[in-house]
Amino acid sequence: MLKLRGVAGPIVCAVLCLNIPVALAGPCSEAIDQFEAAIRHSAGNPNAGLMAPQSIAAQLDRQPTVASMNREEKRLKSEFAATMARAKRLNTKGDWNGCSKALNAAKRMYILG
Repeated sequence: MLKLRGVAGPIVCAVLCLNIPVALAGPCSEAIDQFEAAIRHSAGNPNAGLMAPQSIAAQLDRQPTVASMNREEKRLKSEFAATMARAKRLNTKGDWNGCSKALNAAKRMYILG
């Protein structure tokens, strides 16, 4: 029993120390986590989702086709994913300014409803 107590202390310390880098992953980790949680929370909201500025074609009274809507939705999802990936990459590098700019760009693309 006493031998286990002597081994348990260093093991517990090692496990706790391994979790510290995860908690301090980057300067805007918390902001990214909060935004991703808000996105997950808004999943059932019909007013939430990705949004792009109105195109010039829409301003010229041209109706969108199903194909053009699908194409735009695919492009927007890809652009949003790339922007979030850039924010996470900059966060990992410790670039708070770059991460913040990329995260704000992603927030402008996604309406939480």
